[in-house]
Amino acid sequence: MILDIATVTTPLANHSVAIDDNRRERGDYNLEFRLADRVYEGDLTTRIGLLETALSETRHLIACFTQALLDRGEVTMDALTENRRRLNELGYRNGARIVARAWVDPEFKERLLATGREAVRELDIPPGRLGKLGVAENTDEAHNIVVCTLCSCYPHDLLGDPPWWYRTDGYKQRIVADPRETIRDMFGLDVAPERTVMVRDSTSDVRWMVLPRRPEGTEGMSEEELAGLVTAESLVGSEEIPPPTEHHDRS
Repeated sequence: MILDIATVTTPLANHSVAIDDNRRERGDYNLEFRLADRVYEGDLTTRIGLLETALSETRHLIACFTQALLDRGEVTMDALTENRRRLNELGYRNGARIVARAWVDPEFKERLLATGREAVRELDIPPGRLGKLGVAENTDEAHNIVVCTLCSCYPHDLLGDPPWWYRTDGYKQRIVADPRETIRDMFGLDVAPERTVMVRDSTSDVRWMVLPRRPEGTEGMSEEELAGLVTAESLVGSEEIPPPTEHHDRS
C-alpha cells in the first residue's frame, strides 16, 4: 500500500533538482528529510577533496529542498529567517532555566522527569514540536550521557546547537561500546565506579537532555544565578558542573 509519495522539481543555480518524497512507502526511520552517510577512502588529501565535494553537494541539495518547501508554500522565507534568529539567540539558555528550576523546586522536578515538555510550559518556554522530551537525572548512583546513534537528533529548541563532537561517528560508536571509558578519554570526566553510566539514545520520537547534579556551595544562590552555572556540555552529560568557586576560576 502506498501511503504518501510526492515529487518536486525546483531550479536552482542553473540546475534542475528533483526531490522524491516517498519515505513512508520505504519505511525509513522517520519522515524528516535525511542525508545518507558517506564513506571517504584513500589518503588524507584524497579524503579531504572528497569531503569538500560532498559538502558542496550537500549545501546545494539543502538549498534545493528549502526552495521546494518555499515553492509549495510549506514555509516562508520570513519564517525561516525568524526561526534561525530565534534559535541562534537562545542557545542553551532555556535548558539552563529548566535545570535551575528543577534544582530549587522538587515538585517541578518530579513533573519534569515524568512529563518532559508538559512541565516546560510552566516556565513560559514554548514546548516545541521536536518529539517527546526525555529528561534523565544525574544522581549519586547514576550518570547519564546523551547520544543519537542514528543521526543527530537533539532538542534544538531547548538546548540550541549540540557540541561539535555530538554528530561524529567516532563518538556515537565509542559511547555505546564503552561509555565509561569514552567519557574519561573524550571529556576528562571520571565517573565513580559505584555510579552506573546510562546512555540515552535520542531519536525523532524522544529527544533527551540531562538534569545535572546541583553543585555544592550553591545553597544561597538565586534561580537566575544557578542557571548561570549550567553549561551546554552538562546538559548532555559530558561534564559535571563544578562548585561556584571552580566555575569562576574556569571562566
